[in-house]
Amino acid sequence: MAIQTRAFFHEPTSTFSYVVADTVARRAAVIDPVLDYDGAAGRTDTVSAQAMVAYVRERNFSLEWVLETHAHADHLSAAQFIRRELGGKIAIGEGIRAVQRHFKPLYNLGEEFIPDGRQFDRLFRDGETFRIGRLSARVLATPGHTGDSVTYVIGEAAFVGDTLFMPDSGTARCDFPGGDAGRLYDSIHRILSLSEATRLFVCHDYAPGGREHRNETTVAEQKRANIHVHDGVSRGQFIKLRSARDQTLSMPTLLLPSLQANIRAGALPECEDNGIVYLKIPLNTPLDME
Repeated sequence: MAIQTRAFFHEPTSTFSYVVADTVARRAAVIDPVLDYDGAAGRTDTVSAQAMVAYVRERNFSLEWVLETHAHADHLSAAQFIRRELGGKIAIGEGIRAVQRHFKPLYNLGEEFIPDGRQFDRLFRDGETFRIGRLSARVLATPGHTGDSVTYVIGEAAFVGDTLFMPDSGTARCDFPGGDAGRLYDSIHRILSLSEATRLFVCHDYAPGGREHRNETTVAEQKRANIHVHDGVSRGQFIKLRSARDQTLSMPTLLLPSLQANIRAGALPECEDNGIVYLKIPLNTPLDME
């Protein structure tokens, strides 16, 4: 099966997005696209997403899917722009419902916002399969970083979102609402139970030590060298390590701007009566509010 994977790096948020294609059937999926956002200027742009659109069009691919690995807290999703330009269905794991229920009161979203996932075209269950052209794809629920995190296994590749980083960076934080270090450990070991040759594509790389950015590793490399979950690290050890590290981390700069759009499949709020779109920033309110 002819599978092609192309990575796109968004430097301001250290995010990797992907186009995965069946080059024979000319069918493709976009994974975790980024909407450019300048918080200081209060402006969005689609320059980064346009590069993905141009790539798909230049190769005469038909887009079938816009796949989100979870509701991101560090960038705004460009899923709506990608779908407008190229078509396809926006999909995410069914755990998004719980994320929506949690954040609806924080943003004081009105009765018109129904937290049942209807804002997305498809909600995937754990173990569900789908196709990209002739490519077989499978969904693994991999919660822990967030409650809605999923991994997409496509052929001999797996797109792990924020669940795993490159081996020298370890693993995702677990202190967001719905996060849990024990569940993350279990989810990582679901991924590491795949064939050791499986190619793992990460969503973020922060290039520790100033090395070049990397986006691809393997199950074997993670088992051998991941600084948090290499072979021999117990569940208890990981929970202790991850919990201690999370206590030292500050909140992502774009968490509050991004989640109000990302729980709506990347849709920004409607224009108000003056023709301006506003993002809400709740003040002096804990993220774990009931």
